[in-house]
Amino acid sequence: MKTFFRLVALVKPYLWWMALAAFIGFATTGSGIGLLMTSAYIIAKAALQPPMVALQVGIAGVRFFGLARGAFRYAERLISHNITFKILAKLRLWFYDAIEPLAPARLMHFKSGDLLQRVVDDIQSLENIYTRVLGPPLTALLVTALMWFLLGSYSVSAAMIILCFHTLAGIGVPILTMQLSRGISVGIMKHKAEEQVLALDLIQGIGELQLYGNLPAHLAAMQSAETGKLQLQRKNAVIEGLHESLTGLLMNGAVITILWTLIPSISSGATANGIALSVITLAVMASFEPFLPLPSTIKHIEADQHAGERLFEILDAKPETIAPANPIPFPSEHAIQVKRLSFTYPGSTAKALDSLSFSVLPGEHIAIVGPSGAGKSTITALFMRFWNSREGCINIGGHNITLFDPEELRRNIALVSQKTYLFAETIRENLTLAAPGATDDDLKKALTAAGLSHFASKLDEWCGQHGMKLSGGERQRIAIARILLQRAPIMILDEATANLDGITEKEVTETLTAISAGKTLITITHRLKAMEKYHRIFVLEKGKIVEQGVHSELMAGNGLYRRMWELQHMTELG
Repeated sequence: MKTFFRLVALVKPYLWWMALAAFIGFATTGSGIGLLMTSAYIIAKAALQPPMVALQVGIAGVRFFGLARGAFRYAERLISHNITFKILAKLRLWFYDAIEPLAPARLMHFKSGDLLQRVVDDIQSLENIYTRVLGPPLTALLVTALMWFLLGSYSVSAAMIILCFHTLAGIGVPILTMQLSRGISVGIMKHKAEEQVLALDLIQGIGELQLYGNLPAHLAAMQSAETGKLQLQRKNAVIEGLHESLTGLLMNGAVITILWTLIPSISSGATANGIALSVITLAVMASFEPFLPLPSTIKHIEADQHAGERLFEILDAKPETIAPANPIPFPSEHAIQVKRLSFTYPGSTAKALDSLSFSVLPGEHIAIVGPSGAGKSTITALFMRFWNSREGCINIGGHNITLFDPEELRRNIALVSQKTYLFAETIRENLTLAAPGATDDDLKKALTAAGLSHFASKLDEWCGQHGMKLSGGERQRIAIARILLQRAPIMILDEATANLDGITEKEVTETLTAISAGKTLITITHRLKAMEKYHRIFVLEKGKIVEQGVHSELMAGNGLYRRMWELQHMTELG
């Protein structure tokens, strides 16, 4: 239950609102009880044909409780739904604020479909924490106290009877339901998560599944997950019908028992009369209404606890990089020194980088080249502090980058990666990520400089999911526009043109060359094109620098760089 109490702590700011909603829910049920009691009184009293004045109190009570019940029901729904939506918004913001520092290092072991399930469905299930878990038991408890007071004024034995039956309905039936439905809610959530992962894998990898002949097996796995979920949902429906029937059975049992107890005393005239008995009977029947949702409360506790465990599994992870207690400002002098930098990814034994050392002067343009798997992109990840290295260091302006606030560091290093990510928003919103205070004129100038002058009039055009309404070249140019707006003194191009066609690659490369003038530029690539423009080139193999120099010097040798250049250019010529 530790997870459940942690979840309850998250909604603690809304405690008084939840108490108010529960009290109004009690008032709604109480008005329903009062309505039936006064209605029973009028019907039973009218059967004795009294003067009209004797029915006035009952008539006024019916009017009052009828209007009050509708008003209280509306107020209860209004307040409870408002609380629910506030709790849901708080949970989403809380989860995003907690998960954002974990990316990408701590999230690499989770599949995107599984993360999506946690972000959407698991948090969505927690909206029940008040309406289905915390509120109903409190309302039922207040109704039990009300019935003890009402029936106790007529008969203590009747009050004891209703207390026993309410206890069975409020504790016994939920416990029985819990035993019968143990694991069902969790099982349904697991099947949904499995379906989410399989569906996303199908959408993103249908080509590979067809190529390797695994599509039928993948579809069979999806069908199996759906079948398992439907079976659990059917079982869940049967159990829900059962607990509703049991609650109804207890209600009838309470009515019969109370009648059995009170009728002899009424016949002898020792206690209340027959009119009171009819009033008590309908009050008992109405009092069981708030007990109907209680068995579901147990199932929602189980589901909420499972959802909470899945969320806390991520959130309890310690971020790979954290801001220092007293970060220093980013220096105005941007000389870069990499000293004996080594890094090994978690779960791997091979070093991605092995005692790497090099320096970059302010305004210098260097290229880091090498075959796939040489460790080039790891350098980018360490520069941006997506990961921390346990061996060696990266200094900028003579200061270790771990002394800077990570956000401040990233604002001063502009990155264009192989895959530019665009949010499913407008072009304007994707650009202002780099400069939140940028004006329309700033955005238009950046787009024009990036070769997208025709987009200057389309700032409010939607980019599509992952920017798929735009071509690969347009997405890369959007990235270029963003780094123009960012105005960072250091630029890193990590395979920035790897997925572009030859013509677009040439245009994007020329644009990047133009905007990098006067800035420190680190280009990371395996494609050896326009290498003559770089002041120095570092050749990386198995995490180590095996060659360095300018293009002409490296071509004069007979090393890896020349072999890569000849292979690529011979392939292009061929």
